[in-house]
Amino acid sequence: MASQSQALPAQPRPVRRWPIHPLRVLLYLILTIGALAAVIPLVWMILTSFMTRGEVYLRVLLPSQIQFGNYVEAWQEARFSLYFRNSVIITLVTVFGQLFICTLAAYAFARMEFVGRDVIFMLFLSTMMIPAAVTFIPNFLIIKTLGWYDKLAALTIPFMSSPFSIFLLRQFFAQVPKDLYDAALIDGAGHIRFLFLVVVPLSRAPLMTVATLTFIFAWNELQWPLIATRTPTWRPISVGLYSFITEAGPDTHLMMAGAVIAIIPVLLVYFLAQRQFTESIITSGLKG
Repeated sequence: MASQSQALPAQPRPVRRWPIHPLRVLLYLILTIGALAAVIPLVWMILTSFMTRGEVYLRVLLPSQIQFGNYVEAWQEARFSLYFRNSVIITLVTVFGQLFICTLAAYAFARMEFVGRDVIFMLFLSTMMIPAAVTFIPNFLIIKTLGWYDKLAALTIPFMSSPFSIFLLRQFFAQVPKDLYDAALIDGAGHIRFLFLVVVPLSRAPLMTVATLTFIFAWNELQWPLIATRTPTWRPISVGLYSFITEAGPDTHLMMAGAVIAIIPVLLVYFLAQRQFTESIITSGLKG
């Protein structure tokens, strides 16, 4: 029997490791710098909205006294209530119209068989490579011909279809098991009932993503409303911000107050739909 006093073998000295990998530290540093670069303009906009005109011209960092009256003045002086109402109506009509049309088109490309389906789909996707500015003149001539100029239809109907939205929904609809359609077919359901009773309830995440992206696009649109309208009757809030630019110069503090009012609905929609937005990217086959 070996002696109990026999010396134990020497244990290897543990290798000293970095608590965090240096590359990860560098990655976090780059992301932090990028986040600050994105947040600083927003912080500056909010701080400026609480300043007086003199403090804006003096370029101070913080307001000496918070001016809540800037928001009241901005809302009343530039007819912001009219522009805000217009933006709400235009955005909601565009969102619901795009959800309905893109859902039907995506389902046709994903689940229905017809001659030339794949070729038409590829040609349809190729339109995403066309700059939006190129389509302004044809769209303007169309709305003038139809009598839609300076009307709600000119600001909504041309944007009720989106190649990207159809592509996103089509990718998700194609993953719905065919057995579900076979079961629905046995119960006497056709494509329309299967789409709205089975596919749509299963597609909440991509539908919320389409709604969110469409909301942001329609709410922030500026160039097309200036082309398609000539009076404030249907002009959105993005155009209303230009009301603070006068011959004497821009009222920057009021403009920033108006910009804060304009950005609040977008932030609320994004934060409410963030979970569905992330889930749709994962489940629709778009992850890298």
